[in-house]
Order: sequence, then C-alpha cells, then structure tokens
Amino acid sequence: QVQLVESGGGLVQAGGSLRLSCAASGSIFSARTMGWFRQTPGKQRELVASITSGSSTNYADSVKGRFTISRDNAKSTIYLQMNTLKPEDTAVYYCNTPTRMYRWGQGTQVTVSS
Repeated sequence: QVQLVESGGGLVQAGGSLRLSCAASGSIFSARTMGWFRQTPGKQRELVASITSGSSTNYADSVKGRFTISRDNAKSTIYLQMNTLKPEDTAVYYCNTPTRMYRWGQGTQVTVSS
C-alpha cells in the first residue's frame, strides 16, 4: 500500500513563498503522474498541479505562473514551489495521482495572511 506524507506547510504573509514536499512509498512512484490538490472547508478538493513521469506539467489557472511542481524519482518525492502567495491559497494541501488512486495522506496546512 502506497503511503503519502505531505510536509512544508505553514503561515506566511501574502506575497511570500513556501515549498511543499510529498514523500511516497512504493517502487512504482516514478511511473505515475502525480498531483497536488488543495481543499478548504466546505469545498471540494481540487487539483492545482500535476506532473507526468516524464516531468510534463499542468496547472490550474488559479496558480499558473506562481506555483511550480517538480519531482525527484530517486527520492520518490514531489514538490510544490509556491510563490507570490495570496490569501485565497489558504488550504490544506494533499498529493495523490490525478485519479486519486492512493489513500490520502494527512495533508499540510498552508495559511496566507493578508
């Protein structure tokens, strides 16, 4: 069973930056497209960025130009570099495949103050 462990969240002022990490167990990680999701209370979890096994990337319009997803297959880890953060980026961030194949991790809280 693949386990996902997110980290790197925190409290930051608007305009600041954070780098999230997601460590995945399991040897098939390198073959999977992976993504970052976020969720705020009362709203559905939304996919904000994804990266294929070949490192092609896609982003939601709301984060395009500000967030960068990357991966290190040797470490079975994906990253989300978040720059120019806005209060509306406040959410719990999770990683998973875009099809939500794996059991969700605990997520990491990102809070952006205005």
